Amino acid sequence: MVAVLFVCTGNICRSPTAEGIFRHKVAAAGLDARIVIDSAGTTGFHVGEPPDPRAARAAQRRGYSLDGQMARRVSAADFARFDLLVAMDQGHHSRLRALAPDAAAQARVVMMSDFARRPGGPRDVPDPYYGGGDGFERVLDMLEDAADGLLDHLRPGLEPA
Repeated sequence: MVAVLFVCTGNICRSPTAEGIFRHKVAAAGLDARIVIDSAGTTGFHVGEPPDPRAARAAQRRGYSLDGQMARRVSAADFARFDLLVAMDQGHHSRLRALAPDAAAQARVVMMSDFARRPGGPRDVPDPYYGGGDGFERVLDMLEDAADGLLDHLRPGLEPA
């Protein structure tokens, strides 16, 4: 069993989209009983809110569901609960490392782009919140690619015996 937490700022755009995409891909691979998936934000701006409707619509158009998700803030318990804390941008990465209780927890903080399969892409998944609809599509493109890479990274230790 492995547990993965996706993290962005308010937990209403990027990280819930990453969660929805990854849930879909993990289920399609038949590994949903072996991977715990969640998302959270580095701030409490949107705690208790569902994902941004624009993010949910863009995800739905590609066959991903963000239904049932509610924004929450990263907690100290997350560093014990999750094997990987996956930051959407370098600011989130820095914030998570600062919140981590020890070096072992800091080592479990990674960037989503670490798993990108397309070479030469940007390090940060951009925040689409203040932009137009095309920003959500770009985020989906990046997250789909990195989710495939993350699943490839985790799969060897999770395949049924």
